[in-house]
Amino acid sequence: MEVTSYLVETHIFREVENSLEFLLLKRSQTEIYPNIWQMVTGSIKKGEKAYETALREVHEETGLSPVEFWVVPHTNSFYSHERDVMCLVPVFVMRVEAKSQVKISDEHSEFMWVNKEKAIELLAWQGQRKSVEIIHEYIIMEKSKLVFVKLSI
Repeated sequence: MEVTSYLVETHIFREVENSLEFLLLKRSQTEIYPNIWQMVTGSIKKGEKAYETALREVHEETGLSPVEFWVVPHTNSFYSHERDVMCLVPVFVMRVEAKSQVKISDEHSEFMWVNKEKAIELLAWQGQRKSVEIIHEYIIMEKSKLVFVKLSI
């Protein structure tokens, strides 16, 4: 069996009144996994670096531009029975301005800004929930020993 990487996971947060709010998007009825809440995800195009995919997909799915952009020291994985491969999914996070306006694409029917606890409650997959916990720890907790790689925008 092949191990590959063809998707990215990108979390978006804003700082509001000394707390973090994560952007969640509800998948449209016409998409695979309809009506689930998720962060921005997307497929890596040929010749594209994973972080380039993250930036492109965020712009396409939300119209947002990051103020800061990091690689999260966490990789999600899953088995694709359609392709018979294990897929490793790099995780990214970006901060946007608190007053940024979200313009969702047709891939999604709704969006909402939520705190960490609500994000963990709504996200379907354990790996995505773990990403939120890691991001929150890094951004909020002063004692964090995590080191995120900051990417140039």
